[in-house]
Amino acid sequence: MKTQAAILVELGKPLEVVELGIPALKPGQVLVEIAFSGACHTQVLEARGHRGADPFVPHCLGHEGSGTVLEVGAGVTKVAPGDTVILSWIKGSGANVPGSVYDWSGRPVNAGGVTTFMRHAVVAENRVTRLMAGLDLKTAIMLGCALPTGFGAVVNTASPGPGQSIAIFGAGGVGQSAIMGAVASGCAPVIAVDPNPAKRELALRFGANHVIDPAAGDPVAEIQAITGGGADVAIEATGLPAVMVQAARCVRPQGGKAVIVGNARHGENVTFDPRLFNDGKSVLGTWGGDSVPDRDYPRFARLIAAGRINVEPLLSAPYRLEEINAVLDDLEAGRVGRPVIDMSL
Repeated sequence: MKTQAAILVELGKPLEVVELGIPALKPGQVLVEIAFSGACHTQVLEARGHRGADPFVPHCLGHEGSGTVLEVGAGVTKVAPGDTVILSWIKGSGANVPGSVYDWSGRPVNAGGVTTFMRHAVVAENRVTRLMAGLDLKTAIMLGCALPTGFGAVVNTASPGPGQSIAIFGAGGVGQSAIMGAVASGCAPVIAVDPNPAKRELALRFGANHVIDPAAGDPVAEIQAITGGGADVAIEATGLPAVMVQAARCVRPQGGKAVIVGNARHGENVTFDPRLFNDGKSVLGTWGGDSVPDRDYPRFARLIAAGRINVEPLLSAPYRLEEINAVLDDLEAGRVGRPVIDMSL
């Protein structure tokens, strides 16, 4: 069996859409016909060569999507052929199987435990979650990365109480998901910081009380003025080291928390004034919003079905797989919130 896939052949070069031969399933693997794939800045960094040397090229990309199970390998019990599923880089229950090697006219093409920039993908059992009732396949791509990472960074990692103030730096797919998490948690005020006016407008639609253009002044001073001394929580979703420092600076002394979500470029470093810690502030990391797919994805799906979360404004008009390089360009330029790659096109 063969499939079409967008692969990274050389760092810094456009992805190539090629035909690949699909390998036989190993125990613990699942073959999925992809319906929709999303894309995030991690793939932009990887394709552009900003994550350092890559010993695995050529390789497949994409780590969030949805589709239908066609076949399962030995020992798989979590899903069965015919099940519709969410694909995610965040590991859930099930076998954690190393990636596969596809055939490109006699040349090997590597893949990790999950890939989605392709029409069919062999993935590990622990990267799939059965689709919940009331959730459509297109919307489901949000549960593959952005929503569990951003929403989870608030509700799982920071865990603010009702009435606590929060500042969110970066209003892309993950940042807007963090705004949804802040609103769902009853945070007040909710402050969004982003230089893109369209993203600031969208942040207001998602429930932010204040939006700040960091190019117009010092966002830390403005956040401290709005909150009367510092936010209770800050979420950083830009991947920019200078913004990570701003997130730590803007929270209040004696208990303020800054959660760093964004991926910085390879070789970049962050330097914090140690007095931040003497002031009793905390800087926290998070792995996918500390979300557990089997526990959290059904919860997020119920919030969507109940209308408590509306991710639709984040989703782009559909792209074809052959437009994958436009997807990455538009995402990098901030022209879309979360790209939707429709494999039926």
